[in-house]
Amino acid sequence: MRTAHTRRSLCLPKRATCETGFGHAAAAAVPALHAKAGPAKQATFNRMHERAKEMGAAVQPMAEAADPTQSLVLVPAFTGLGAPYWNAECRGAVFGLTRNSGPEEFARAALESVGYQTRDLLEAMHADWSGAEEAALRVDGGMSASDFAMQFLADITGAPVDRPRVLETTAMGAAWLAGQRAGIYPDMEGFGDLWELERKFDPAMDDTKREEKYAAWKRAVEAAQAY
Repeated sequence: MRTAHTRRSLCLPKRATCETGFGHAAAAAVPALHAKAGPAKQATFNRMHERAKEMGAAVQPMAEAADPTQSLVLVPAFTGLGAPYWNAECRGAVFGLTRNSGPEEFARAALESVGYQTRDLLEAMHADWSGAEEAALRVDGGMSASDFAMQFLADITGAPVDRPRVLETTAMGAAWLAGQRAGIYPDMEGFGDLWELERKFDPAMDDTKREEKYAAWKRAVEAAQAY
């Protein structure tokens, strides 16, 4: 149900390039755009969808098995921190380690770090654009197959997360570019109409816990930058 405010959909797209002589990989991905057209094309779509789910969900059982009393925070600054920190010298760090911390806790911290970084970007957008106050996030890629990661993303941002049926949006974009060049696929508006919702994740975390966890992340980022 819509609220009184206008809900905007924020997509965080991946950068795509198109060059003359598009490769066979792009051409091979073309059938996925028209997966509804017949059994063979539907099978191609299903293979792409299932493979993406397998990749993204591989770490989910570990994260779900993590000890809830452990509060690890991973700052994945392996090549520095990007927006909104812009610190190329910062390096990765883990905070909250105890002798009971194990692979499961690291898996959970890794997935949660993506949610924290997304909220960082949303906070920066809120500061620059008042229209971003209420937003729905659209996700894609292998990690979006993880229900755990997507639910945490919704929880920590306080925004609903929309996951599409086709997770490999990059492949779809490459296919559309190839089809456009060949003159067999629709314009950009027609391409956008192919987007279909597979599942919506609504925030389930209370405000107090959300702010406590985000404050812990901000402290961890500050500490990592001070190292």
